[in-house]
Amino acid sequence: MSHLPEPYASSLPHLLALAFAEDLPDITGEALFPPTAKAQAHIKAKQQGVLAGVPAAAYAFCFLDPSCEVRVQREDGQAVSPGETILEVQGPARALLAAERTALNFLMRLSGIATLTHQFVEALRGTGCQLLDTRKTTPGFRRLEKHAVRCGGGKNHRMGLYDAAMVKDTHIAACGSITLAVDKVRRRWGGQPPLVVECSTLEQVEEALACAVPHLLLDNMDLATLRQAVSKAKGKAVLEASGGITLANVREVALTGVDFISVGAVTHSAPALDCSMKVIL
Repeated sequence: MSHLPEPYASSLPHLLALAFAEDLPDITGEALFPPTAKAQAHIKAKQQGVLAGVPAAAYAFCFLDPSCEVRVQREDGQAVSPGETILEVQGPARALLAAERTALNFLMRLSGIATLTHQFVEALRGTGCQLLDTRKTTPGFRRLEKHAVRCGGGKNHRMGLYDAAMVKDTHIAACGSITLAVDKVRRRWGGQPPLVVECSTLEQVEEALACAVPHLLLDNMDLATLRQAVSKAKGKAVLEASGGITLANVREVALTGVDFISVGAVTHSAPALDCSMKVIL
């Protein structure tokens, strides 16, 4: 692979270097195969899901040995069924066997995120509400994991602490009130960064609206309280529900009238999509 698309180009080489540093040398492969031995292999899905991380898996082989040749059969964002081939790779047998687990780790982890995200997105279909991710990501993998969310049909919340000012419960407790916290953010940054305020009670919703906060994160509210918050704030602020949301209740939450639902589980608790590599020659 001659080049990598974003976000892979900015994240993957460093992550692969770390992954191989903790895994190599492959003493088994060196014992079994001479340097001249060649092999061919297919990576296949063992479960139904949505793919993400295909370029990462493909590049892992080439990163370890540039003489590897990879043919991509399925792309990021595509649905995959059990038995379908995702990648075909050929090259030195030592490289293929040494890179196998690292390639699968990236592919399975990111495809698991895309698959769980897709399940949430499907549950929201027709409600007008959109799914957001959070910053609850694996350290170092944030850009890749947020890309996987997009592959599954979700939207990205802020990438880091630097691209939006989000006043959370800990900030409010430290400052004394929403009003004081919002005032300090605006005096320091003006109206430039997006401003979000977390509200866990209707009284906090009213206080945030009095401060003309444009985006309210309604945290851990039950359905009845969410409906009251929507009644107070709809049309005055963007409304995002978060906390305690699962596939079983996400549609009910959306039907309260909120604009967005943020779910940390799509990145921090997504089960891996099972894939495997089979040597065919």
